[in-house]
Amino acid sequence: MDPYAALRYKEFNIFLIVRFAMVFAWSMQFIVIEWQVYSLTKDPLSLGIIGLMEVIPAVGMALFAGHIVDQREKRNLLVLCISGFSVISLGLFALSWPGLEDTWAPKTILYSIYALVFLGGFVRSFLGPTIFSLIALIVPKKIYPNAATWSSSTWQMASVLGPALAGFSIGWIGVHWSMCVIFGFSLMALFFLFRIPQKPILNPKIGEPVFQSLKDGLKFVFNSKAIFGALTLDMIAVLFGGAVALLPVYAQDILHVGSEGFGILRAAPAVGASITMLGSTRFPLHRNAGKKLLWAVFAFGICIIVFGLSELFWLSVLALFISGAVDGVSMIIRQTILQIKTPDHMRGRVASVNSIFVGSSNELGAFESGLAAKLMGTVTAVVFGGTMTLLTVGATAVISPTFRRLDLQNDIDEHEKD
Repeated sequence: MDPYAALRYKEFNIFLIVRFAMVFAWSMQFIVIEWQVYSLTKDPLSLGIIGLMEVIPAVGMALFAGHIVDQREKRNLLVLCISGFSVISLGLFALSWPGLEDTWAPKTILYSIYALVFLGGFVRSFLGPTIFSLIALIVPKKIYPNAATWSSSTWQMASVLGPALAGFSIGWIGVHWSMCVIFGFSLMALFFLFRIPQKPILNPKIGEPVFQSLKDGLKFVFNSKAIFGALTLDMIAVLFGGAVALLPVYAQDILHVGSEGFGILRAAPAVGASITMLGSTRFPLHRNAGKKLLWAVFAFGICIIVFGLSELFWLSVLALFISGAVDGVSMIIRQTILQIKTPDHMRGRVASVNSIFVGSSNELGAFESGLAAKLMGTVTAVVFGGTMTLLTVGATAVISPTFRRLDLQNDIDEHEKD
């Protein structure tokens, strides 16, 4: 297959710009918030609460958001999502004003940040399903795998640059003006999004009762062994391997590398994942996908353990880099499974279930890591998470031989015939 097939569609290139700007802004914002909150509290549990504040509305609204996405026009819905994010970014910009600490108590500022993060969870519950559904309306089915790879690569590239710039910008221009940069990128995403025309609604069941719609979506996911297996494996691995939530602790108190080192640590996994994803445009991963996914998650767990035990900055960066590279393999395989095996009229609901299993597990993983660090110490908590990831892979390999033998080549061949 042509490795640049999806890039030959103008609207898809515009879509990639929009996705890059949004992921860049969101990932940068999360890092700046983490730094500000830990600076205010010096409590690792407060970092976990950031994730919890986002995951509660994201999970609570996810299925209903998926139903709405399947019933509505996707471009305008994405406009609303990005507009909501922009308002939240503007609020965080105001809360980070240096003079505010002279008039507001630290707890008031902290709770206000949590409140805006909570509102951001509602936005995120719609954002993922809308983006996932919009891709399928921009490119033909036969190049879904290629489009999924480029979309994921763009996501990872933004995840590299967002955290890296966040770490450096905190040192260069401070938290307040870093928030202003984030707001600017959200406006850029809106500008380019309006260059994509509105798209048709492909759902034949417009007006379907919401609970019947949710039931059908859940039934489809749980009956698909490939989708359910991939989501479950990744969810548990991310839930227990969420060491990145504790990076402010490592940067400030263990490795002593400051905000610049924090930015490098935070960007290292995304750099590794980006290299994997760009390479996968020429070397697809769909053959023996099950075995490759199991090995990738196993390697991820090893890297998390090495990072947890390391007191050397270069070794910590290397461990995080490799963890990102193997996590990139996992992400590509999972996204390919979802794009190929999901019918057009169910994309919003399936993407919502994906956000519950995988996307929200990042925030739950952050809370788990923060709580574990509070109870057993930071290093022990990270090593525990990596160990649980290894046990999960072993259990999946033994319990599900069907998933172990998963191969996506036949599905791709059928789409190319369409």
